[in-house]
Amino acid sequence: MNTFTRISVQKAHEIMGSRDVTIVDIRDAGSFAQGHIPQAQTVNDGNIKEFIKATDKEKPLICYCYHGISSQQAAGYFANQGFRQIYSIDGGWEAWKAIY
Repeated sequence: MNTFTRISVQKAHEIMGSRDVTIVDIRDAGSFAQGHIPQAQTVNDGNIKEFIKATDKEKPLICYCYHGISSQQAAGYFANQGFRQIYSIDGGWEAWKAIY
């Protein structure tokens, strides 16, 4: 079974700058519309099956939520769906926007 790694926003920023990654925002659509990490895509109950089917599972996957709690559950779910390199951002969007 694959697992995920919890990372800081600084480490996420470093990973995003050094390789091609998939970035997933699991917050609600309204929050996503108000601001999100560049190149992030919103994933929710309505599009998760298509996302899993269409996404390269070999590419690193970074997921985040509001504060970094729900994204850990999502990261575990993605691990169980066959993604190989999964990260969850500690502090989530709130930590990201405080720095970047």
